[in-house]
Amino acid sequence: MTDMTWSQVQQRLLDQDPDSILDEPEFSSVVTGLSRVSESRLDPQHSTRDSRALPSRRAVIEMVECLRSVLFPELIGLSPRTDRMLFHVGTTLDHALRILREQLFIAMGHHQDQDSRRRALRQQVVRDISRSLVRSLERVQGLLVADVEAALAGDPAATGAAEIVLCYPGIHAMTNYRLAHELYRLGVPLISRMITEHAHSITGIDIHPGAEIGRSLFIDHGTGVVIGETAVIGDRVRIYHGVTLGAKSFRQDEKGALVKGEPRHPVIEDDVVIYAGATILGRITVGKGSVIGGNVWLTRSVPPGSVVVQGQPLQEQREDPSVRA
Repeated sequence: MTDMTWSQVQQRLLDQDPDSILDEPEFSSVVTGLSRVSESRLDPQHSTRDSRALPSRRAVIEMVECLRSVLFPELIGLSPRTDRMLFHVGTTLDHALRILREQLFIAMGHHQDQDSRRRALRQQVVRDISRSLVRSLERVQGLLVADVEAALAGDPAATGAAEIVLCYPGIHAMTNYRLAHELYRLGVPLISRMITEHAHSITGIDIHPGAEIGRSLFIDHGTGVVIGETAVIGDRVRIYHGVTLGAKSFRQDEKGALVKGEPRHPVIEDDVVIYAGATILGRITVGKGSVIGGNVWLTRSVPPGSVVVQGQPLQEQREDPSVRA
């Protein structure tokens, strides 16, 4: 669409709706002011002239839902090993990748760049990212199947894999995380974060796409779980609701700005169980096979096989229960 003046916009609005209040002069300044929102206002280091369009949250969510149905196609009502299944997987994956390519082009400023060499380079980068994601999907599916199996083995209330995939917030969050992590590794941080934050908004489980998570993770219940960017989680780990794997402190540079990208979150080794409400902070290691009790505050490493629990609460008997303190 070519650029339009405000009077042309007003005329188009009136053509669509003769009763539009935006025709009133007092709203011209409001529309102009709102339209100035750009990356430069969010980040002063960028000028309006150099700002780029941002990916569409709605489109990214649509892409993820398509990929979810590709990763678990038998759970959307189709029989496996049929032509219909193959058609669904093929067409849905193609649609998801079209969305991904379009959003990558937007994020990279492809449509605004008139330089043919740069446009060709961006096209190649987008093709490479799309192909790499497709190649990773069978591996991602295998990891998610292991996550489902861990939930089935670890939750006595689970009736089957279908219930876990369709109902359990932990699997929803892990599906988004595992897809986002692949894109994060491919150098697509913004879209990756959009994917995991969408799961966060639905499930209450906040997993940064940069975290490294092994096989067979079971997040039981899940609400309030936080897993930071540089956290490392091994295989067969079980995490309950309200658990935080966070940073203890943040190093600053000589100008007082936070130093980004440094390892600052915990390393959780294989076969660890972390019960509800536990807070584990800093670049510490929880050794293999350890159990971290509920509501524990942990800021030091513990060796393999440790059991860390709160101290016993102090109980005092009042001399006369009828007398108020």
